[in-house]
Parts: sequence; C-alpha cells; structure tokens
Amino acid sequence: MSAGSGNAAGRNAQKEALERAPAATPHNQTFAVLAVAVLGVVYGDIGTSPIYALRECFAGKIPIPVTPDNVLGILSLIFWTLVLVISLKYMVYVLRADNRGEGGTFALLALLRPERDQARRSRRALILLGVLGASMLYGGAMITPAISVLSAVEGLQLAAPVLHSYVIPITVVILVLLFAVQRHGTATIGAAFGPLTLIWFAVLALLGIRGILQAPQVLFALNPWYAVRFFADNGMTGYFVLYAVFLVTTGGEALYADLGHFGRKPIRQVWFAFVLPALLINYFGQGALLIAEPSKNIHPFFHLAPSWGLYPLIILATAATCIASQAVITGAYSLTRQAMQLGLFPRLTVQQTSADARGQIYMPAVNWILMVAAVGLVLAFRSSGNLAAAYGVAVNSTMAITTVLAFKVARERGGWSLPAALLFLLGFLAIDLGFLGSNLLTIPDGGWLPLVIGALLFIVMTTWRRGAGLLAQQIANTTPNLETFIGRVTNEKMPRIPGTAVFFTGRLEQTPPSLQKLVRHTGVVYENVIVVTVVIEPVPTTNLDERMEFTQLDIGFYRVVLRYGFMQTPNIPSELSACAELGLALDLDQVHYMIGHVDLLAGRKRHGMIIWRDKLFSFLARNTEDATATYHLPAAQTMTVGLQVGI
Repeated sequence: MSAGSGNAAGRNAQKEALERAPAATPHNQTFAVLAVAVLGVVYGDIGTSPIYALRECFAGKIPIPVTPDNVLGILSLIFWTLVLVISLKYMVYVLRADNRGEGGTFALLALLRPERDQARRSRRALILLGVLGASMLYGGAMITPAISVLSAVEGLQLAAPVLHSYVIPITVVILVLLFAVQRHGTATIGAAFGPLTLIWFAVLALLGIRGILQAPQVLFALNPWYAVRFFADNGMTGYFVLYAVFLVTTGGEALYADLGHFGRKPIRQVWFAFVLPALLINYFGQGALLIAEPSKNIHPFFHLAPSWGLYPLIILATAATCIASQAVITGAYSLTRQAMQLGLFPRLTVQQTSADARGQIYMPAVNWILMVAAVGLVLAFRSSGNLAAAYGVAVNSTMAITTVLAFKVARERGGWSLPAALLFLLGFLAIDLGFLGSNLLTIPDGGWLPLVIGALLFIVMTTWRRGAGLLAQQIANTTPNLETFIGRVTNEKMPRIPGTAVFFTGRLEQTPPSLQKLVRHTGVVYENVIVVTVVIEPVPTTNLDERMEFTQLDIGFYRVVLRYGFMQTPNIPSELSACAELGLALDLDQVHYMIGHVDLLAGRKRHGMIIWRDKLFSFLARNTEDATATYHLPAAQTMTVGLQVGI
C-alpha cells in the first residue's frame, strides 16, 4: 500500500468513526444536565429582555403614565403575549415543523420544497417571502448585541451617576472583546454558558418575588380584562406602546432556530418549568415596584435589587447579555451557511471550531460585519431606549412570515385540514400584524434601520440566486453533455496522460466547462477523469450511506454525485477516499483538482437581469470564496481554469 493510499484509508476510517459514532443526545444525558445546556444556548436572548422591556413601556418613546391601572394593563399584555406568542404559537405549533430535526426560517422554507412548481407565481412569491424573513433576521442579529450589552452597562448610571460618561466606552470595549474571541469558537467558553444562565434566571425569580411582596395586587393582571381596559383607557397611545410590549418576545425565533441542538421536548420542558415562570415573576415584580414607587420607572429592573446587590447584578446582567449576544452571533453564522448551501448567498469562509459539533463554526466576514454594525449602532443611538425603537420591526416581521410559512407547511406536509390551518393562520397572524402595526410606527425613530438592512440582504440574496441560475443556464447552453464528450474523446483518439483529475459540474449530465476548456487548449485527457457534482438537498443533513452516488462510465471516466444537507460543509477529498471500496483506488496525494474560474461579462445578454443587478452579481462573484476552501481541496493539487461567460 502506498503512503498516499494509507493516508486515504486513515482519513476514511476517521471520517466514518465520526459520522457513525452516537452523538450526544437527550437520551444519554440526565434531564438536569440537558436543561442547563438548553438554558445556555436557547434562552439567553429572551432571558435578558426584562432589563429593558417593561422600562420601555413607561419611559420609552411613547411613555405611559405610571398608574396602578396602567401597570396592571401592561403586565396583562406581557403575560398574554408570552402565553399566546411564545407558549402557544412556538412551543405548541411551530416547533412541530422540523426538517429532519432542524428548525429556523430556512428549514421551514426547505420543507416547502422551493425547487418545485417555480413556474407558479404564488409559489415564487412564497419563496421570496421566506427569503425576506431570513433577511430580516440579520437586522435583529446586528441590534441584539448592541441593545443587550448597552442596557446592562446602563445600570452603572443608577449605581454611580458619575459613571454616566463611561457607559458608551465600556459598552464598545465589551462588544469588541466579544467579537474578538469568536474565532476561538464556543467550545471553550460554552461550558460556562449554562450555569451562568441558570444563575441569571434564578436571580430574575428572586428579584421578582422581592418586588411582588411590595404590591401583591399585581397578580390580578393575570386577568385579560386589565389588558382590554388598558386599551379603552389609553386609546391609540395604548396601541402605540405595543412596540415596547413586543420586546418581551425577542428571542422567540431563536427557540425555533435552535431546535436541532436539543429537540423540541427539552426546549418545551425548560420553557414551561423554569424560564416562563422566572420571566413572569420578574416582570410582575417590576410592576409591583412601579405601583409602590412610581418614580423608579427609569430602571425598574435594577431598582429591584437591594443597594448591596446592585453592582453584582450589573456584572451578572452584563455577562448574561454577552451570552445572549453569543447565541445570536453564532446563529448568524449558521443562518449564513444555510443561505450559502441553498444557493442564496455567495461562498464565504467557514471555519469549523469543533471536531465534534458541526454546528460550531466561525465565519470571519460575518463576524466583523456584525461587530462594526453593533459598535456603530451603540455610537449612533447612544442608549438602549433609542435602540428599542429599532429592535422590534425586524423580529416582528420574521415572526409574521413564520406564521405564513408554518400555515403552508401544515397544509402541504402536515396534513392539516383547511379550517384548522386557517384558524392557526388567522389567529396568530392577527396577533403578529397587531404588534407589527405598532412597530411600524417606530420607523422614524430607528425602525427604518432593520428594514433597510433586510431590504439590502434581500436584494443580495435574490440577485445571487437569479444570477447563479442565469450563469448555469448559459454554461449549459455552450457545453455538450458528458456522453457526447466521451464519444468525442474516443472517436478522435485523444492522447491520455497518466494521473487522475477531478472536475466539477453543477448539472449531472453536463461536461465540466473546465474539462472542455482544458482539452481544447492542450489536446490531451487524463487517464482517469472523475466528474463530481455536489448537490445540496433541502434537508439539514444527509447520512453517510446516502452521501455518494458512484458510476463508472467508459474509457476511464467516472461520475460521482455527492449529496449534502444545507447545514453541512462539503469535503471532497474525504469523500473520494471511499471510492476504493467502489472499484477506483486513488492516491489522494496525487489527485489533481480542476476548478473553473468564471470571468463574468455583465450586461452582454438581452434576456436576464437589469444592468445594475448584473454588476452586483459580478461583484459578489469576484469576492466569493474560492472553491478550494469551500470543498476543502488541497491548494498544492488544485489548478484554476479561466472561463469567460456573458450574463
């Protein structure tokens, strides 16, 4: 056995061991350990909302007078919002819509099989709606670190007013450090997330109990009549303040996006047994404090703490907001990778930060863009109150879109009857749109920001998807099918040179453009030619036994089809090591990989995108990551073949 084939066998054995080894599942862990892990990953974002949500209702852009009736009305709205939106909509219904155990906007969109019936206008509109929902999530991902950390550090103003001028610098430093450590991955610091979040929720409950004891009548707010009377007493002003009430749901989409980490049962159990009670107790405790001492409406959360506990609470709150931000940041990495795998985003560098957990990744470009955005938001808005006005629009828009997509999934994949599905759609969409109407009123005060971010990313995603389709079609029109090419090699008796070369094509029957170009210029063909097609399936992951399709063609040509889920990263050399079992022994250290580099000539085709989108697509294509890194190809064995294509 050669050294190269020995290395290949070793890599293959290691790969199979990793993929076939039983993963850590809820069945292998005690509920207590799993619950702590769920707290650290899933509930960080929604768990930090008490710092600023109730405060924003009474001291925000549209302040409400601090009266007992108004406090009970706001608390009733908060209670029923958490019950209806998070507990009923997400926990009971939306978490059912999983794609092989994975959740999130792209998983929900993939369940609708976007590759089917694209000729129908309604189908295309549904796909675009899903892309828009995912685009809006990025706005929330940029705002969350800024508003969370800033709201925690603002507690310093209460403890020591003289530190007011240091709030912004301290926040910026914390954010820079937070993003700087991302390249190390979450494996090292992740062990501390769960226990810290457990302490955080316990403190929330204890502070809430301390507050409720000051005015136990706040418990009357469980009656929805107080919410109805609040609107009757305050009219349109009461409706406008819904944008602040909605802040208690921030992080709701993360519950669904993190479904694949733990499964629906642990997420539900931890929510109902621990998180929901702790949140409600704290909100009601803040409300009781406002009834007892209305003047403390600026920072009711921090006022719940005794004087000796204020500084420890600020430190704990800052740590909790960093954990919440960490979850959102890593979620943005996963969202971007899913978009890349679904053909909605150009290739960017993805670094795996854990050998055991495929979900732990680091994307440098996304990380630094988020850091610049978060720091810029802090410097521009100056306070968490100002940022709160911008926060809800993005999350609320995504929640409304999730309701529509979940309705379609229930009908197409869940077997729901039309009356049952319509009841779900109309009931929850009415709630979503009610909140959205209030959030849209914040557009002049900052709500425009996530809309602009979402619109820009929507343009990028749709342009990339459309441009990639046009490019593939143009290449297909100028490239013969593979059987025709093999026949030409045979008929013309082209010279063969020793060695094995791997070429890539996006379409199964198509001759790789790089192969055609190479033969045209050199007049020779490698002894063994492997034509690889990478297919990203609309599922999160594919199993090892369904990964490869191997076909031996004529005169030393082979076709390999590799099927990956949209949450997996292709590794071509690792997969080719399995060819030995299928009749093609390879020395992976001697294989040549041929990559086609396309030089786009924008604006040369009459039927396509308008010129500015052509230029945008060309710019994105020039700055996309090379396939060498995307497919984990060894740089020393990779050759680039230039191609010019007009779109």
